[in-house]
Amino acid sequence: MRDTRESRLLLVLLIAIAFALITVDIRGGEESPVDGARQAAATVFGPVENGVAAAVDPVGNAIGAVRDSGNRHDRISTLEQENAALKAKLGSDDRTNSRVRQLDAMLKNAGAGQYGIKGAEVIAIGAAQGFSWTVTIDAGADDGIRRDMTVLNGEGLVGRVTTVGPDTATVLLANDPDFTVGTRMEKTDELGFATGQGSRPLSVQFLNGKAKVKAGDRLVTFGSSKDKPFVPGVPVGEVVRVDPSGGALTRTVYVKPYVGFTKLDIVGIVVQAPREDPRDMVLPKQPVKTKPKPTPTVTVTVQPNGDLVDGSGKVVGNINEQGGDAAGDAAGDQQGNAQPDNAANDQE
Repeated sequence: MRDTRESRLLLVLLIAIAFALITVDIRGGEESPVDGARQAAATVFGPVENGVAAAVDPVGNAIGAVRDSGNRHDRISTLEQENAALKAKLGSDDRTNSRVRQLDAMLKNAGAGQYGIKGAEVIAIGAAQGFSWTVTIDAGADDGIRRDMTVLNGEGLVGRVTTVGPDTATVLLANDPDFTVGTRMEKTDELGFATGQGSRPLSVQFLNGKAKVKAGDRLVTFGSSKDKPFVPGVPVGEVVRVDPSGGALTRTVYVKPYVGFTKLDIVGIVVQAPREDPRDMVLPKQPVKTKPKPTPTVTVTVQPNGDLVDGSGKVVGNINEQGGDAAGDAAGDQQGNAQPDNAANDQE
């Protein structure tokens, strides 16, 4: 339509009519003269509006979902990272707690034996020197480590230092077949020599072939001349089996070592020997064995009249009365294990 004077007058006229209809509708309220026309328009155009809305809403929802998907992805990624960090922290805490327990046990042993130790960590197993049971530790000559020093942990004897470098050292473990250490038995002081057997218990031969040895006896290191390679008093293990001599001069005793050689982590190298032999001081305290309390036994005799009489002469029931058996059982439970007198039964 061209912008002419007539078109502008028509536009003004339509606007004036629209305002007039709005004014009439507002003043008329519920009885507005244009209400019928409005309802008719709603009847005609309502279905069209609903159809358009139904067609547009899924598109709007999809657009909203696409718009929010980036935020949701970022949130999921953040949660996954937080979860991974939490798992790592928990694992780290468990690892730290384990190392703290190992260090605490080792320091207690060192304190009990008055050993001056240098702490180290196992960083490798099976060194290149050809030994079958060795580990490498992260302490060497720069840390004061020397060859033929005793190595221990919180459980007992680990081995001895064989090769030393500036920053690392090799330790021959006590279960290696080439490893031998002098031992002394707890309390009896019987001396012997323990030899490694790999994954099997240590083999110990006592100097006294008739020494009294039984399962459960415990051994510590006897010590070496000038405390090298072994200081005295380090726990070695516990006897698990004793083989008969079979005509030999000595018997073979099998000892389960205290140390778990397949799970070594924190160890201590004894750089200063104790002034005095600690003997059995480093061994853990034996658990106190409690004797079982004896169960009292009361003998109940049956009288000719059927009365049940205990050892003190007290009548606890009668077998002839109704429920006498139950009464006798109850009395027996209270007094102990009741046993009827056979002689009295014979008399009856």
